Amino acid sequence: MSCYLVTGAAGFIGSKVAELLLADGHTVVGIDNLNDYYDVRLKEYRLEQLRARPGFTFHKIDIEDLAALDRLFAENPFVAVLNLAARAGVRYSMEHPHVYLSTNTAGTLNLLECMRKYGVKKQVLASTSSLYAGQSMPFTEDLAVNTPLSPYAASKKAAEMMAYSYHKLYGIDISVCRYFTVFGPGGRPDMSIFRFIKWIDEGKPVELFGDGTQSRDFTYVDDIARGTIAATKPVGYEVFNLGGGNNPISLNEVIGFIEKALGKQAVIDRKPFHVADVDSTWADISKAKRVLGWEPRITPMDGFQRCVDWYLANKPWLRDVRL
Repeated sequence: MSCYLVTGAAGFIGSKVAELLLADGHTVVGIDNLNDYYDVRLKEYRLEQLRARPGFTFHKIDIEDLAALDRLFAENPFVAVLNLAARAGVRYSMEHPHVYLSTNTAGTLNLLECMRKYGVKKQVLASTSSLYAGQSMPFTEDLAVNTPLSPYAASKKAAEMMAYSYHKLYGIDISVCRYFTVFGPGGRPDMSIFRFIKWIDEGKPVELFGDGTQSRDFTYVDDIARGTIAATKPVGYEVFNLGGGNNPISLNEVIGFIEKALGKQAVIDRKPFHVADVDSTWADISKAKRVLGWEPRITPMDGFQRCVDWYLANKPWLRDVRL
């Protein structure tokens, strides 16, 4: 058994990574600042499930707090850091750019400094497909990603570069995982799947930016978590796309599926296409298959159905969750 640090452990992806590590018999120390970017009840829901498992310890710590991180590293023999803590959300980053830089970039630096000081040699850094804006699809890891369209994307690019510096200077092994439109039960309420299901079920207008033909490479959260854990293997410094690897699915198709699953018709409130959005995403996942032995197992349509089923099963308390 090994001891892993999972940052952002109350988050959507971080909690699933912690769950799978615990299921494999490892010890997990989870940290999260439990900020209110979205409804904290979802974070508490995830933590409650993790706390029921042996081998899990939680600390309310912000990765911007270097002194708290230093104490944590001094007390625990971490074999790797899985850095899932981040400020997410493209549009929100345009309103609050400073917090994105301080969390996503400076927070990553704090973790790297503690790793250097205490001899922890492996980090898996969560990054984003948002970096591929303007590139030809399907996106490959060797594309230049120097034109971020939002402070969120720019802060993740900076975190990748900081991690590269610590790899070259101090021999820290880094796997950068660029995630593609992660979804699943218990997902973030600012993401389209959660919102579409709730709006359609409640008969409220579905806010749709653009004409709905924009498409995404939807990737189920369990698959993302498996890929993140697979990326703990020694690689030096490598970037991996973790995505569905299939033809992208349009938002119109997603809405149509949810309408059928719920037996209800959507009321569409069309809004202008957002300047910071990308039209489509599509991951080339051949590198992750070759190096990590990873590929997704859950199809988007199966995943969408699981999201609907989870929503219906938890509808009483989800009714009041703010979007």
